Amino acid sequence: MNTALWIVQILLGLVFVGAGIMKSTQPKEKLQGTMKWVEDFSPSTVKVIGVLELLAGIGLILPWVTGILPVLTPLAAVGLVLTMVGAIITHIRRGEAPFTVVNLVLLLLAAFVAYGRFVAVPFGAA
Repeated sequence: MNTALWIVQILLGLVFVGAGIMKSTQPKEKLQGTMKWVEDFSPSTVKVIGVLELLAGIGLILPWVTGILPVLTPLAAVGLVLTMVGAIITHIRRGEAPFTVVNLVLLLLAAFVAYGRFVAVPFGAA
């Protein structure tokens, strides 16, 4: 179980660090080409979402690896679950239901990490 959690944590971490860097550094106009949902949000809101995704991506890995505040890892996963709930709601509201599949997969993977690190393999049990 610990190995599966690490694989998912690393993959999710890479996905969200990449997405977070893109959203926090690119202008809204450039993002609109591939992310139509940004039309509904201010540039500062898109940047905040990006920074939160970046921090959560780092939080999935760094605290658990270093042993410094390892509780931040499952909390980061919970934050990503909530972020994906918001993404799903946004896509459904915009009539972009097919895009929710990716969000749902990411939500389930983040929920797996949250459950795994809070309950199944808590810090020090591995």
